[in-house]
Amino acid sequence: MKYLALFIILLCSCNKETKKSDFDDLKRSVKETYANIAFATYEDSLITAKKLQTEILQFTKSPSAEGLKKCRLAWLAAREPYGLTEAFRFSNGPIDNKEGVEGALNAWPLDESFIDYVRGNDSAGIINNSKDYPEITKELILKLNEQTGETNISTGYHAIEFLLWGQDQEDTSLKTPGNRAYTDFTASAANAERRALYLQTAAELLIFHLETVLREWDEGVEGNFREKFLKADNNQSLSEIFNGLFNFSKAELAGERMFVALNNKDQEDEHSCFSDNTHRDIIQNFRGIQNLVIGSYTRLDGQNIAGRGLLDLLQKTDPANAKILARTVSEIELLMNDFPIPFDYALTEEALGQGKLSSIINKLMSLGDLFSQSVKVLNPQQKEVY
Repeated sequence: MKYLALFIILLCSCNKETKKSDFDDLKRSVKETYANIAFATYEDSLITAKKLQTEILQFTKSPSAEGLKKCRLAWLAAREPYGLTEAFRFSNGPIDNKEGVEGALNAWPLDESFIDYVRGNDSAGIINNSKDYPEITKELILKLNEQTGETNISTGYHAIEFLLWGQDQEDTSLKTPGNRAYTDFTASAANAERRALYLQTAAELLIFHLETVLREWDEGVEGNFREKFLKADNNQSLSEIFNGLFNFSKAELAGERMFVALNNKDQEDEHSCFSDNTHRDIIQNFRGIQNLVIGSYTRLDGQNIAGRGLLDLLQKTDPANAKILARTVSEIELLMNDFPIPFDYALTEEALGQGKLSSIINKLMSLGDLFSQSVKVLNPQQKEVY
């Protein structure tokens, strides 16, 4: 009889170990999917940024209205995949850890007069100050970025955006973006050569910083962040992911990027104010989160990067929370499909707490709270659910 009891004990022990092993495998699979999507999304961002650089080089060589239009379209296309990468923020990853380059890639809001002329001041900015800045170089632009204030941004997507569109229209009811003339880059304009060189240099730096992040997610590079991330304690890594998504969903996306602008009703607080592309920023930011939840990303070339997502993990650790998360993501997706545009005009038309933007803000805040709750079940001292 005692041998039968021992057999039962051993059998139960083996089943528990098998289940625990399966759960550990699931965690590793979720991390691998996360890393694969990170690499693919940043690589697509680099591909589109290089196309943008090509258009900028062609335009500045022979400025024309058509050339400027192509540059603007290339910038808009480049923002699509980059917007998805924002879901990797705040997770102690290579984009914004202590060596991160996020501030050189996507810093905002931007004080236009720090770079170039603005309404009422034709001599404003680095471009028009050849006395203090006789040469436009990568080193100069990087050195000056946020050096004397957080809005004194000299590099990244939004510096390029301003140089392509110019200041946004003050009258938001016109529902139009900035309208910089291509002649700002011709010989008839003051400091046209410096302006063209600045635009070229900003594009070159954009490529450099994207390549910097991409290397950290490349499985072919030894000793990079990806390798350390996959080797790290699963619970620790996954906790950082959920914490990052909590901060991005609630504080950054719902808070800084939407609530602040809506509360202030100021287009200067919107993310891509010069091009009026803020609605796409927000939509793509959410879709980047959604990709990680479901564990799937369709690349620009149609290739699907798919694996075990965060929802797969939560269905094991916290089934009730998983159902709410899935439902909340679906609800936000429906709201995003009806996003009011342009964003700056919608700000002036909506009372805080009483419209489409407010509904999106509230849902994104709820989504952030769900990610925060998910961290608790990954605590090693908490009983795991197999």
